[in-house]
Parts: sequence; structure tokens; C-alpha cells
Amino acid sequence: MKKFEGGTTIAQKAAICGVLAALALIFSYIEVLIPVVPGIPGIKLGLANLVVILALYLIDAGTAFTVNLVRIIMAALLFSGMFGFLYSLAGALVSYAGMYLLKRSGLFSVIGVSMAGGVLHNAAQLVVAALLISGPQIFHYLPVLILSGTFFGILIGITAGVVIKHLRQGI
Repeated sequence: MKKFEGGTTIAQKAAICGVLAALALIFSYIEVLIPVVPGIPGIKLGLANLVVILALYLIDAGTAFTVNLVRIIMAALLFSGMFGFLYSLAGALVSYAGMYLLKRSGLFSVIGVSMAGGVLHNAAQLVVAALLISGPQIFHYLPVLILSGTFFGILIGITAGVVIKHLRQGI
């Protein structure tokens, strides 16, 4: 049986991805049920991003990317449809790229990486909304999304930092 670095088999890696994608999907569902700020679209906690950050820091970039992509596809099929898929895909790809590069640079803490991910996710979704629906006037909403992405990105980053510390210590 083929093994990855560290002795993990392909089957074990697939199982880990599946469990993490399921957890991220559950977090996405919780966000659908509980709007953070009723009446203001696009503001979310980013709970699913917690799983992606944990995979990025504790496993590897490929696993984090796979978990993110599987979660987006499944959430679109279950909760949001094609437009939701386009928004989520754009936000996830841009935020993942930013988080990956910032983590790889070694210059940012998990909180900084998470915060950047939150802001980039919101900015990418706003670009998609401008292209698909309303044009450039929607960018007046950018400051609100930057603030919410920063705030919730910091909260998710703090949470991820605590979880990472405990998991590395063996809880």
C-alpha cells in the first residue's frame, strides 16, 4: 500500500480528508441556520475556515485545499445552489491562496493568516457580486465586509491557535 510522508497511507489520507470535509460542512450548515447579523448579507463567522486553517497548519496545504473544495461543492449542493457555489468558490480560492502564501512566508501568526483569509474571502465574494448582479456600486459595502472579515478572522484565528496548541501537546 502506497504511503505518504510520515507513513500515512492513501486510504488514511482520504479518510482524514473526508472527516475534515464533513466537519467543515457541518460548520457551514450551522452558519446557514444562525445568521450573524440579520439583514446584512455576506457576514458570517467563518466557522468552516477553522477546519481549513487546522488542516493547513497540522496536516498540509493539499489536504487543506481538498477539504475546502469538497466542503464548497457539498454545501452548494445542499444549501445554496449555483450562485452560492460561485460566491463560495471565489471566496475560498482567493482566501486559501492568501492564507497559504502568508503561512508559507513565516511572517504571520495563525491569527494574521486567518484574518487575511476572512478579508480576502469577503473581497472575492464582493467582486463576484459586482460581476453577476449589481456592478461596481456594490463596492460601497466593502468597508463593512473588511471589518467583519477582520473581526471574525481574528476570532477564528485565536480559536485555531488554541486548538493547534492543544493538538500538538496531545490535548
